[in-house]
Amino acid sequence: MPKKRKKKGEVPIGAGVGLNGKIVGRGYNLRTRLQMATAHAEMRAIDRACRKLHSWRLPGAELYVTLEPCPMCMGAILNARIDRIYFGAYEQKGRSLTNELANANLLNHKVEVTGGVLQAECAEVLTSFFAEMRARERAKKKS
Repeated sequence: MPKKRKKKGEVPIGAGVGLNGKIVGRGYNLRTRLQMATAHAEMRAIDRACRKLHSWRLPGAELYVTLEPCPMCMGAILNARIDRIYFGAYEQKGRSLTNELANANLLNHKVEVTGGVLQAECAEVLTSFFAEMRARERAKKKS
């Protein structure tokens, strides 16, 4: 699904919340289209999982995401009591603080983090999106 978002001009990030072998919430990045700072894939997936399960806590759940979560999303992950995160590409600018927040024992909860899952594939999707976006912007300026 992230590739479909890429075609629509949205950063191609997708997330899914899994519980007991089933996906219970999916989310895609919609910040640009919705003009909302909180419309991150992780936030949307967690919200959908909570609604489906009628609970704001998701113990035993796992989160799968294209890109390393930002601090805001890590706060939501901790608050929802998600047990494990699997992400693909690392946030290149080092602003995510994923491991630091996961192990800080905030809210009396720690999160197990596994990064670099399908890293090359996830990074390529994101890198090509931003390269194409910059090329479009340069073309607009020349017009």
